[in-house]
Amino acid sequence: MKQEKNIIGKKIGIDGRCLLDKNYTGVSEYTVALIRKLLQEHPENEYYIFINGFRGRDIEQKISWLRKYPNLHIKHFHFPNKILNFSLWLLKYPKLDKLLGNVDIFIAPNISFLAVSKQTKFILTIHDLSFERFPETFSPKRRFWHFIINARRLCYQANQIWTVSYSTKWDLESLYKIPGDKIIVRPILRSLQKFKDTKLVTSQAQNDISEKYNLPSKFILYLGTIEPRKNIITLVQAFEYLRQHDKINKDYKLVIAGQLGWRYQHILNYIKKSKFIDDILLTDFVTPAEKVFFYKKARVFVYPSLFEGFGIPVAEAMASGTPVITSNNSSLPEVVGDAGILIDPDRVEDLIDALELMLNNQSLQTEYIKQGYNRIKKIENNLSQNKITLTS
Repeated sequence: MKQEKNIIGKKIGIDGRCLLDKNYTGVSEYTVALIRKLLQEHPENEYYIFINGFRGRDIEQKISWLRKYPNLHIKHFHFPNKILNFSLWLLKYPKLDKLLGNVDIFIAPNISFLAVSKQTKFILTIHDLSFERFPETFSPKRRFWHFIINARRLCYQANQIWTVSYSTKWDLESLYKIPGDKIIVRPILRSLQKFKDTKLVTSQAQNDISEKYNLPSKFILYLGTIEPRKNIITLVQAFEYLRQHDKINKDYKLVIAGQLGWRYQHILNYIKKSKFIDDILLTDFVTPAEKVFFYKKARVFVYPSLFEGFGIPVAEAMASGTPVITSNNSSLPEVVGDAGILIDPDRVEDLIDALELMLNNQSLQTEYIKQGYNRIKKIENNLSQNKITLTS
């Protein structure tokens, strides 16, 4: 087997198209953290970021933070996205590494329309295979997108695959038959410091946020995309049961925060028909500063997802000092360990029992808050030791 050697002072290309997303969520936040980590650990390299779109004020605001790094170069192209995607899919042209000036390594932080030259090392990040495990939770349009993207083909084309959890690594091995030595488990998170800092949100900002959303004094929080895979209806059903049978204090409300994803209408319709609709608060996307406050103010954070590649909101909640109830599937046990209550997301009675236990036992809440802090310390230590090695 050919021995690999470290790339020193080479040209690294990164697909940065997700940096132009309207709101930053999992993939875009991962990409920001990845770029920062590469710059910190490998300042000897030159980095070339591929973005595409018509220049405007919003675009410049989103990428302005990149301009302070002298060894980072923004390559902004203006192709119509539909034409570019069609060409990349059908013609495998243009080669993105060539557009960036013949880079030595091209890193794609997520599956997308991609074409890379064979002589360029291609590193692909796979966050999860939820679209393979639970296709019914995606819209027909999104399922068609995954079909034409053909993640399996991209995985075979990649020289190396990065995953954010062992759960995703095992899925790649079992579903796609990818050799294990081709896959590196490399979770990368944006700093959790803002969630740990109790002084980050000022008293005035807290008042403003509370008034803006009319936040109750006691609430159960879900924060994430509004889509079927997140299993939100099960959470609503558990809340309805607890309130209807007086299992929790009637002052407790349910706050569901996050932007609309695909197939959200069924979820919203169910909530609107709930007997306890007046005690359920729906918000749209919340800003990063607002998100910090939401976590800190919540009595418990519930994330009953059917499947996750990592589950960043769970880590954010633990860092914020909020006890966590989440699912016992996919990567979530990797993140939570014994620092939260794990439930079967298919059994509403499990979630009912967990919520009743957590909300009615202050000492248990305190214990899980302490364990959550300890868990985050361990996660951050592991992340800091997981250095990126770029090889040829």
